[in-house]
Amino acid sequence: MLYWLPALAWMSLIYFLSSRTGNELHTLFPFINNFNPGHLAAYFVLALLFYAALIKTGHRHPYLQALVFCFLYGISDEIHQFFVPTRDADLFDLAMDLIGAAIALGTIWLAKKRCLRS
Repeated sequence: MLYWLPALAWMSLIYFLSSRTGNELHTLFPFINNFNPGHLAAYFVLALLFYAALIKTGHRHPYLQALVFCFLYGISDEIHQFFVPTRDADLFDLAMDLIGAAIALGTIWLAKKRCLRS
């Protein structure tokens, strides 16, 4: 269970930020004008954390499972945002979430492949 704590903590941070209105986000991060790349970054990290937990707990298909977990959490996040004032559910945001997760998992795969060749 301890291996999952970093992913759960990161999911909590995503939930917290998703609960903020647009004005609250701009107050928290006044130097950021466009939050769309944040989806890439947030789900890049989430995929890494899911992958690490899956590897440490002996799952057989960690890449696929991590991507599916990110997809499911992304869906739940978009539904959650639907109920937050000034926010809405957006398929583009979900796509950005999945792209960020896929980049993270692809990076891990390439790094492992490169290490095996060395």
